Amino acid sequence: MLLHGFGLDHRSLLPLEPTFTRSGGWRRLYLDLPGATGTPADGISSTQEVAEATVAEIRERLGDTPFAVLGCSFGGMIARYVAHALRPQVLGLATVAGVFVAAHARRDVPARTVLRHEPEVDAILGAAVEQYREDAVVESADDARAFLEYLLPGLDGADPDAIARIGARYSLDREPEDAHPEPFLAPALHITGRQDHVVGYADAWRRVAHYPHATVTALDAAGHNLLFEQAGLCAALVTDWLDRIRRTTGN
Repeated sequence: MLLHGFGLDHRSLLPLEPTFTRSGGWRRLYLDLPGATGTPADGISSTQEVAEATVAEIRERLGDTPFAVLGCSFGGMIARYVAHALRPQVLGLATVAGVFVAAHARRDVPARTVLRHEPEVDAILGAAVEQYREDAVVESADDARAFLEYLLPGLDGADPDAIARIGARYSLDREPEDAHPEPFLAPALHITGRQDHVVGYADAWRRVAHYPHATVTALDAAGHNLLFEQAGLCAALVTDWLDRIRRTTGN
């Protein structure tokens, strides 16, 4: 189960497809969250309601079938909720630049840093260049093209009213690790960006003790778009996570 970031859609996680293909044997379900492109959000007005709707959708689709869940950014917060709410059937949890502290003012984040400017991206992105540069830490032509293919369609397709409603009530009622304080023993992975000024890396690291079998890493030269800026390292870490799940389950 793969869960995308806030104001995006499932396409933002499609760069992981080659990793799952190489690992073999994984069925992928890319779930568009309420308010994403073409996904109705009637009656949804908070992150808590998104999380509950996601759990309901998973139960309807999978029943009691075991599954692993990976979430990016806002999707990481939802993935943590799912993993704890459905813990008996969850094989593993991964977050990529995941939200661990909902309130922006309370996040421990580094100062905004750009390690490399790339003039070529202006011509590639056109009117979308400012949207790209909101999060870019290491600019490159390849990342600019990936932004156009995987991120911009979701940004353009999101339901602005739903995004505004949910954004106004962005916190879960309780953090999953607090609501379910027993250590999460399944294989976990938390990838953070050393230069991620959106969600940072320190807040994820504060939860390390809750995940005894987690790989937790802060990648240098990586901001909130670390899935693109450090694609090779992310692929290797996700591959290792999938392998650890296999070894744990014996499949």
